[in-house]
Amino acid sequence: MINKTINKIILSIFLLTAFAFSAEGGAPHLDGADLSIFWVFPFVGILLSIAIFPLLAHDFWHHNFGKISAFWAALFIIPFLFHTGFTITLYELLHVGLLEYIPFLVLLLALFTISGGVQLTGSLVGTPIVNTTIIMIGTLLASWMGTTGAAMLLIRPIIRANKDRANKVHVIVFFIFLVANIGGSLTPLGDPPLFLGFLKGVNFFWTTSAMFVPMLFMVISLLIIFFIFDTYLYKKEKIKKVDSDIKIGIEGSFNLLLLLGVIGSVLLSGFWKPHIEFEVFYVHVELQNIIREILLLFLTYISWKYTSSKIREANEFNWFPILEVAKLFAGIFVTIIPAIAILKAGTSGALAAVIQSVTSDSGPINYMYFWATGILSSFLDNAPTYLVFFNTAGGDAVQLMGELYQTLLAISAGAVFMGANTYIGNAPNFMVKSISESSGIEMPSFFGYFFKWSLPILFPLFIVVSFLFF
Repeated sequence: MINKTINKIILSIFLLTAFAFSAEGGAPHLDGADLSIFWVFPFVGILLSIAIFPLLAHDFWHHNFGKISAFWAALFIIPFLFHTGFTITLYELLHVGLLEYIPFLVLLLALFTISGGVQLTGSLVGTPIVNTTIIMIGTLLASWMGTTGAAMLLIRPIIRANKDRANKVHVIVFFIFLVANIGGSLTPLGDPPLFLGFLKGVNFFWTTSAMFVPMLFMVISLLIIFFIFDTYLYKKEKIKKVDSDIKIGIEGSFNLLLLLGVIGSVLLSGFWKPHIEFEVFYVHVELQNIIREILLLFLTYISWKYTSSKIREANEFNWFPILEVAKLFAGIFVTIIPAIAILKAGTSGALAAVIQSVTSDSGPINYMYFWATGILSSFLDNAPTYLVFFNTAGGDAVQLMGELYQTLLAISAGAVFMGANTYIGNAPNFMVKSISESSGIEMPSFFGYFFKWSLPILFPLFIVVSFLFF
């Protein structure tokens, strides 16, 4: 079944690509200044669907989320086709598909499959010390293997460690806060927006030095809060200590080498510039990115082929989380097109107030850059949001690392830190939620996550960050 589906997808891409190569005429251009705020409605609609349907109609959502995602995508595409014409519509869909969605999905697929082949064995019990240690290790790893890689590697071990705990939702929430988001602050490998900055000329280790102290403040604060809260709940549960002669170990350890291969593939696409590209209906696909996707798919195949099925069974591995993310984010990536275009239009667009809020006559307002980038990164994809404000601040990496150091720091911190505010703020958030629910953990709804966890825990810390650093 999966092979047939993959074959259909490959055939569709081939036919679309063949058609696209035959196109003639000038390069299309979408001017965000020509779009009203109403074009953002389908994007808002899919966000509200993700927020409301699981809460009010869980079974319906579980069986139809792909159709709902397709509905909102179609609600944007059909009017957009009449408004801008076939050429611009096809260009925008190919642009977001080839340069954003496919790379995003291939990377997630690789990390999801490979990390699902690593099993942590032994008598790991979810005590406050163990939970805090796992989250801390994941936080340290996230900057070097990416938030998605670290999250996919450790989410199953921490779920298994807490399988006998009555209260474990908070463990997953803090895992999302730190491992899936804030832990990726120190290098361009950690989080996609920082990688975009690297591609725009920001030095690799500028991020490490600039973000170290703000990240350290957030990490220490959240680990302390988590340890105190987890200790309180653990004592209430009165869990008996589990003794076992089984030592902690790792099965499927060759997958850790494959994870290094994933890191190497991503690094290769950032450093290797052969200046060879292929044009698909005016969308320029660079050779290094094609090679990256091929390498990632090859590493995925190796992991799937040679990892023991017993390991994946022990990890409760199944394809549902990646299918859910693929279908929902397809709709998100499509419907986000007008929102990003309007933001790129700057003061000429329907969201001019957002752009104007970060600048005064005396120059950039750094704390507003932090909050504007952060809030939008909570609901839009944080990578293009970072790029919008990077360009709003001038787009000159040398100047931003120099005299506008604080401005670039504010943009970077806002994009990475506040990706933790919602399930869709950063790619691994939704995957962690989906894997946790597949393991029987009742995660909070979209609004429940934001109002019960993000708002009371993260926002006070963000306010302190604003005063301390911006």
